Amino acid sequence: MLQAFYGRLLANALKLLNPAASPVFEFKTSVWSYWIMKTTIVCGLLGSGKTTFIQNFLRESTEKALVLVNDFGKSGIDGEIFSASGIESIELPSGCVCCTLKSDLITTIEKITATFAPEHLLIEPSGIASPSGVLEALDLLRITPVMVIGIVDATEFIDLYEAEIYGSFFQDQVANSDVILINKTDLADEEKITKTLILIEEINPRAITFRTVQATLEGPVPEPLTGQRSIQRHASHLHFDTWSFRLGRTVGFSSYKRLFEDMKEGVYGNIVRAKSLVYTDQGPFRFDLSYGTIDAAPLASSPGEGRLVIIGGHLEKEALSRACDLHHS
Repeated sequence: MLQAFYGRLLANALKLLNPAASPVFEFKTSVWSYWIMKTTIVCGLLGSGKTTFIQNFLRESTEKALVLVNDFGKSGIDGEIFSASGIESIELPSGCVCCTLKSDLITTIEKITATFAPEHLLIEPSGIASPSGVLEALDLLRITPVMVIGIVDATEFIDLYEAEIYGSFFQDQVANSDVILINKTDLADEEKITKTLILIEEINPRAITFRTVQATLEGPVPEPLTGQRSIQRHASHLHFDTWSFRLGRTVGFSSYKRLFEDMKEGVYGNIVRAKSLVYTDQGPFRFDLSYGTIDAAPLASSPGEGRLVIIGGHLEKEALSRACDLHHS
């Protein structure tokens, strides 16, 4: 708190000395303001529990925090989930912060520092982005300290790794993480959990690992590392196709759930993740499809606008559009 106070005090003093200049850029706050701003990257594959972890973490935090969300697709959903939880967030939708949006990421962080001056910036890249690209952008801004928290799904990590579906992408996320949460351990057997722990230790022996349920840590998160970091560059991001649809009317809960079941069965292509905030005839809901698992959870408040976002390969977009039209009640 005192560091943030003195940082703002110095910035105001510089402003008085030179009213025409922005102290953030004139004084190179990559040396001062960024130094007092903790930064945490929360990475993990689609559906691993990144958003849930951030919600849990900030619920227990007293810091002035802001979340920078890079969701996949043009209709970002995670930002609205954070807002509904009372968490301040900024979205960078439609693109990948580790490559096509890297310059936007740098510009946005500079604006965040100048406008919000958070004590803690949390960056949630999309589930198809690797942390190495984000770390490189932060390194250009001389932002420190930075910590990377990786989250893996214990129910599928080993299977996906052995199937080599994501190649070196797994390596990038695990190798660059300081802390790794082995999440959903309540849904995985002990053999899978043990194999996951062994594999993670082989890839990154320095990482601190935790077993978690609902991405909840018992106790504080370890403090960010200080000093020079060695960025492990293995992959940029996964090349998937995305599709989004605006839902302007109420949808029938049962028929909409059937749509997700059809997506799970591959009717509309190889869909690896689908997220939707929607108002149904049973109230507002969040629907989620992740690697063959469907979840439907009620929302505390109605979404501003119903929408569906899908990521995968060989998507049948015209058929999806027709299906979404048919599933309105």
